[in-house]
Amino acid sequence: MTYLEQEIAEQPDVMQRLLAAESAHVAEIARAIRDFNPAFVSIAARGTSDNAARYAQYLWGAYARLPVALATPSLHTLYDAPPDLSRALVIGVSQSGQAEDARRVLADAREQGAFTLSITNDPDSPMAQTAAHHISLQAGPEISIAATKTYTAELTVMAMLAGALTESAEIRDALQQLPALARETLRLSEPISTWAERYRYMAQFATIGRGYNYCTAFEVNLKITELCYITGSGFSEADFRHGPIAMIQPGFPVITVAPAGKTLPKLVNLLEKLNERHAENLVISNDNTALALAHKTMRLPNIPEWLSPIIAVLPGQLFGFRLAQVMGHPVDKPEGLSKVTVTE
Repeated sequence: MTYLEQEIAEQPDVMQRLLAAESAHVAEIARAIRDFNPAFVSIAARGTSDNAARYAQYLWGAYARLPVALATPSLHTLYDAPPDLSRALVIGVSQSGQAEDARRVLADAREQGAFTLSITNDPDSPMAQTAAHHISLQAGPEISIAATKTYTAELTVMAMLAGALTESAEIRDALQQLPALARETLRLSEPISTWAERYRYMAQFATIGRGYNYCTAFEVNLKITELCYITGSGFSEADFRHGPIAMIQPGFPVITVAPAGKTLPKLVNLLEKLNERHAENLVISNDNTALALAHKTMRLPNIPEWLSPIIAVLPGQLFGFRLAQVMGHPVDKPEGLSKVTVTE
């Protein structure tokens, strides 16, 4: 068994460990954040962690009514012109904690008087040492270059913070069900191994989501791109209609993340239009109407829409892994990549 396969399978246990180990600590940090009363949130991240930040944009906006922006690290490192973050909650997210440009955002923000928090898998990392507060992902060593369990741990922390900031019993209770939902999703995803070879020769693809699962579209795209060396693009369903849909030709693979929720009617309508264009629809959903429009299905259990990104990414991870295997690519060490990428 490869490290990547092991780490995908570990995710329910990581979620359970994270909830047990960090819930009280997250509640303590949330109380301090409420006392600080930030005007907005700025999250500094790169790659996979950027996609976790996209989840926070929707979740914290909807539940905590906090405007969440993605930071602009180059203003801090290349242009030496950091924006005023003095009234912000500034968060650095990095599985390794080695991202220097994101760390610089935290350093400048702390100097300005902002509330600074790091979320990493290494409490001794430079990023963790820079921020005033730190939350550990509790994911254990992640050996495969493609991040899987650290990504879903980052999403889980974002959901834990949303629950603690709002003191929401709904979020707290739903999070306790998350490990079981993740295990069920991995079980439902087992058939992917039987049909992944159908896409062995695909050279390009698109991934589509909206709302809470905007982040999932980008993360699934990233996993397949880095594991399979295929050109892919992630889109919001709304943005996709504004031009990119023109690239859809017969047989073009499109992965659509369409769980039940507010965005579902729009996504079902798009799936219908994609079928009219004879696209190859791969659908991640727990809705029978959406799944009926698919050539290949990746089924999810029933789950609140706001929580679904944490498990909806799992079938996408497995598809990327299985596809890389049938293509003959090294899944633990994709060519040209390293586990820690330091940008400045």
